[in-house]
Amino acid sequence: MLMPALDAAVVGRRDELAAELRRILPHDSVLTGEDERRPYESDGLTAYRQLPLLVALPETTAQVSAILKVCAAFGAKVVPRGAGTSLSGGALPLGDGVLLGLAKLNRILDIDYPNRCVVAQPGVANLSITRAVEGRGFYYAPDPSSQVVCSIGGNVAENAGGVHCLKYGMTTNNLLGLEAVLMSGEVIRIGGKHLDAGGYDILGVLTGSEGLLAVITEVTVRILCKPETARALLIGFASVEAAGACVANTIAAGIIPGGMELMDRPAIHAAEAFTHAGYPLDAEAILIVELDGPAAEAEELSLRVADIAAAVGATSVRASASDEERLKFWKGRKAAFPAVGRIAPDYYCMDGTIPRRKLPQVLTRIGELSKHYGLGVANVFHAGDGNLHPLILYDANQPGELDRAEAFGADILRECVAVGGVLTGEHGVGVEKRDLMPEMFTAVDLAQQQRLKCAFDAEGALNPGKVFPTLHRCAEMGRVHVHRGETRFPDVPRF
Repeated sequence: MLMPALDAAVVGRRDELAAELRRILPHDSVLTGEDERRPYESDGLTAYRQLPLLVALPETTAQVSAILKVCAAFGAKVVPRGAGTSLSGGALPLGDGVLLGLAKLNRILDIDYPNRCVVAQPGVANLSITRAVEGRGFYYAPDPSSQVVCSIGGNVAENAGGVHCLKYGMTTNNLLGLEAVLMSGEVIRIGGKHLDAGGYDILGVLTGSEGLLAVITEVTVRILCKPETARALLIGFASVEAAGACVANTIAAGIIPGGMELMDRPAIHAAEAFTHAGYPLDAEAILIVELDGPAAEAEELSLRVADIAAAVGATSVRASASDEERLKFWKGRKAAFPAVGRIAPDYYCMDGTIPRRKLPQVLTRIGELSKHYGLGVANVFHAGDGNLHPLILYDANQPGELDRAEAFGADILRECVAVGGVLTGEHGVGVEKRDLMPEMFTAVDLAQQQRLKCAFDAEGALNPGKVFPTLHRCAEMGRVHVHRGETRFPDVPRF
């Protein structure tokens, strides 16, 4: 994996930089010792690790602004980090950069029921927003599997989704406003409690920007009324192809479930052993389909989906008889990632998105690649919107297996693009998919994207080495100077 070259001048001034940051923060909020920095050496993509130059832990927007001004003056790079749950290396530190940890900005600032929104600092955990408002019958819809710990600021940076994003949308569809700090230290506010912000869609630009444009310090999200009724169907199939046909036929019938998740046999067995959710162990694939709304609507749609499933050869259909049973169905799905960790020493979690109709074709190709690379795979999908999460099983202690797992994953993503899909659905590009960007974009496309980054961060100091496979320099006024040759990134340690 390739990353920007270390700036020896900045590394040599580490103590001086730390001293300046301690003028802004308490002494123990600037971490310089090796043991103190070690917990920040990677995010959820643990195969890649790098100790940051130092770690700064602000508690206010004013402190974030002051820190960025100091870093800009020193020419130091900055990597923003939320809860560190990113699976694409988006929060991988730099050896000559400040790791800006935002976990201490963890307060819910305002709950506005009349306007149905919540204002929160970026370190607030996703699920904490729902827990803060559920007593009044509200909830926050995007629900990543890591929602107990992942931060709302990180959700914005990666445009996170979840099992209910089919009907209720990704983070971007539930976001109303942001406060953010530019690398210059300037604080900007975009949107607010109103439905739409005027002018350019800067809110859309910042959502999913992976920490390359600004540091998010406040988030305003919409909250929804809890549906009157929610019913989940647990449907077993004799083949993954039949499950894929059920997905396509359900959407084609005009039914948009609250959630629609697919798991194949290895994932079913792992999740059942881990959570005892009641999954049918004789099935090659299961679908969890949740229908919500008024009781009559949920009942009618449940019957229609059951008929669609039967028409494509479902081997079992079980409807949740209570809310507790519904949550039990989902518990197995949301625990699929840790459950798979019990059946292999390591696994590599992929993330790509395809047109729904291509699901059988891509699943067949994943099976072929599994045999080619000699590595197992468990498949977990947000089937309704085509977001795939193949979990490639390997053992990092066996020479060459990590390399094969990465090559396997890269081929899956190439297949996603080849069938008309994209490289990522919600995990982001980070460093994991960075060098695959030319599979999807031309050099002209990538240069245009980098011009946008330069408009926000002319020196390229925010989270460099992520997303873009080739390093271009920003000239004054945010223009990109494209070199005749390419500047490639040197290696970063991998474990």
